[in-house]
Amino acid sequence: MKFFVVKKNTLAVILAIIVFLISLISFVVISTSSSPQPYYSIVIDAGHGGIDNGSIGYSGTLESEINLWYAKTLQQYCTEFGFFVTMTRTNDNGLYSPFAKNKKKDDMKARQKIIESASPDMVISIHMNSFPESSSRGAQVFYAKDNNKGKLLADSIQEQFVQNLVKPRQSSEVGDYYIVNCTTAPSVIVECGFVSNPEEEQLLLKEDYKDKVCYSVVCGILKYLMIN
Repeated sequence: MKFFVVKKNTLAVILAIIVFLISLISFVVISTSSSPQPYYSIVIDAGHGGIDNGSIGYSGTLESEINLWYAKTLQQYCTEFGFFVTMTRTNDNGLYSPFAKNKKKDDMKARQKIIESASPDMVISIHMNSFPESSSRGAQVFYAKDNNKGKLLADSIQEQFVQNLVKPRQSSEVGDYYIVNCTTAPSVIVECGFVSNPEEEQLLLKEDYKDKVCYSVVCGILKYLMIN
């Protein structure tokens, strides 16, 4: 089947219909159940934070900061379209205890706890990539090896990247990462681009490109929901 690009106006209409249908279903469920689940629930995870800066860009960009910038924009889009969003972090701080001996491990455990508490329909973890060879570039989505729905979600987002972004990778890939392995929910890591590539780093710092990346993720989420 030929893949199509979801235009913004079309997306808004389709999502409005989905929200209406969810609301209608919720009304019926509320009438027959004491514990309805009327919305799609999404956990948005801004990678790194606190003492963990993540990758450092070609011109000094801190991955932890740009991850949060993108994650908040994605949160805004998802909330506007009727999704229930839980954020793992909303500021520059890490999630680890100040008394933890292994702050990285403690931070990841805290993220897992947030995901488990939210019982989400999907998890989107926002990151920026880096590689010693500065010519490497391209947005790419990763998923857990044995999570079939995670693969479908990753493929749906990657297809939108191929359609909308500058020189993205052509396909999603399996990634052995804690955040996609710690839950059975469809979970993906979205590497928005390489901050180690000077051209792509500057692109990633532009507001309109950030909006395009986050819009593409929302389009991918929508396509995933349409096929599941």
